[in-house]
Amino acid sequence: MKIFGHEWIDSERFYAINKVNDIKKTPSNALLKIEGGLSSSLELVKYCQSNELRYAVAIDNIEEAIFANLLDATYVLCEKKLAREIMPIAQHYLFDTQILAYIKKDEIEEMAKVGVDGVVIAYR
Repeated sequence: MKIFGHEWIDSERFYAINKVNDIKKTPSNALLKIEGGLSSSLELVKYCQSNELRYAVAIDNIEEAIFANLLDATYVLCEKKLAREIMPIAQHYLFDTQILAYIKKDEIEEMAKVGVDGVVIAYR
């Protein structure tokens, strides 16, 4: 399980981007976080995919998770309820994209028990 935002561990940093020019301001091989979600940032997502950039994108439903995986997202970010629903689908279809759930610090164990790939604590 990956954990982002917990004070006990150093975790990789997300670099928020809204447009292609924002990428130039990030370190090479940075983990990009596309602001605005999948449906409103499709052009930026496709840019990241075609340039083999590592990125995370927020999703709102299972269909977006499927598309994010097909668009080579490194991570999808979602609420924990949705993460629970997506995990069996991601495992069945062998997603390369990992599912990260937004949680409170005391919910790590709960997400580990359902097999979520990772969590983001108080990151929004």
